[in-house]
Amino acid sequence: MSLEAVLSRIDDTLPEALDRLFGLLRIPSISTDPAYRGDCAAAADWLVEDLRSLGFEASSRPTPGHPMVVAHGGEGGPHLLFYGHYDVQPVDPLTLWHRDPFDPAIEETAKGKVIRGRGSSDDKGQLMTFLEACRAWKAVHGALPCRLTIFLEGEEESGSPSLVPFMTDNSAELAADLALICDTGLFDSARPAITTMLRGLARVEFTVRAAGRDLHSGMYGGLARNPIHVLSRILGQLHDDQGRVQVPGFYDDVDELPEAIRAQWQSLAFDHSAYLGDVGLSVPAGETGRTPLEMIWSRPTAEVNGVWGGYTGAGFKTVLPAEAHAKVSFRLVSRQDPDKILQAFRGWIEDQLPEDCELVWSEPDGSPASVMEIDNPAFEAARHALSEEWGSPAAFIGCGGSIPIAGFFKSILGMDAMLIGFGKDDDQIHSPNEKYDLESFHHGIRSWARILDRIAG
Repeated sequence: MSLEAVLSRIDDTLPEALDRLFGLLRIPSISTDPAYRGDCAAAADWLVEDLRSLGFEASSRPTPGHPMVVAHGGEGGPHLLFYGHYDVQPVDPLTLWHRDPFDPAIEETAKGKVIRGRGSSDDKGQLMTFLEACRAWKAVHGALPCRLTIFLEGEEESGSPSLVPFMTDNSAELAADLALICDTGLFDSARPAITTMLRGLARVEFTVRAAGRDLHSGMYGGLARNPIHVLSRILGQLHDDQGRVQVPGFYDDVDELPEAIRAQWQSLAFDHSAYLGDVGLSVPAGETGRTPLEMIWSRPTAEVNGVWGGYTGAGFKTVLPAEAHAKVSFRLVSRQDPDKILQAFRGWIEDQLPEDCELVWSEPDGSPASVMEIDNPAFEAARHALSEEWGSPAAFIGCGGSIPIAGFFKSILGMDAMLIGFGKDDDQIHSPNEKYDLESFHHGIRSWARILDRIAG
């Protein structure tokens, strides 16, 4: 009955929860623009005061950029760390907004009521679902559900330059049994999900150089090496006819998808034709014999993101360029190491370079994939809690992109992260007229109350 009392409290106090959210949304905490530095500090201070009202020991911690908010509260049970970010994207172009982006309001739409305003979904509305669940729990029980650490940053939308140094310097204080991240979404409009796989990323820009200068094609064409030809031939062999990457050893550290997870993904009935149709495509590419969800969530990729060289201006200039350039990135899975992949890729290119050509390698960068240990009972407990709240079986899903904070929790603090969010694909995050469904906010609060009850109760 204690959980029912918490859920009833959430329902009864939803208007007050919205008022608090609107107060946070009114602060224009745009982290990328120095003009809003004071507003970012104000948002951090707002959160500190709100956390203190819940009984947390909370403070705003300075960094070379915007402050980190760190709070500790509760006792007993598992030690959980909750992460979110209070900074938001710029609002340009302002003329495309239907209302002031920092004057939040409830709006009626064809699909139901939404909270309109910058940060409503990414990530202020999401992080407040957790704080409101804690508030209701405290009101009913007189105490927080277990030992909790709250960790909120103000630079997520500007690349998190202070995050890794801060986590490294404060690793002992931030260490916990499990991290909770609310910066993702539902699988579809009503099916909850827990993201347990995040692809990593390796990327590099490189140049194939031949002659010491651009050459006249009438004087040197057919005799001199053209680096665009060389680069095109090499990149054209990056995949075989079955879509497999041809870099030696590329798949050595790629694990097959567990059958239980494969079955869950099959039950999601992902409509790849609609997914591709939305961007004007119809036929899946990539590895043959793999389902579309496997390809975007659990399989590695090699993509050419840009190629250039020679004369590309108006008109025509008949030259053999001295250089050709490319940007190539790899989405990584399982145990793939970004440095190992990039070294293998470089060696593969060098083995195919003809005489008179050299490779200039620049700007390599990468981070590994994150794969959570879902045999931790907390994951199954959270999945059941979400299923109960949304009336639809929650699934463990993957993410085609990278969410660096989850990897940092693993590599720096040595703990897994559970990514649970309630955003929807049409929330227009990073775009004008961002919104967060009122249903997402309300059920999100109730979901966290159920999860805390299952994990800590």
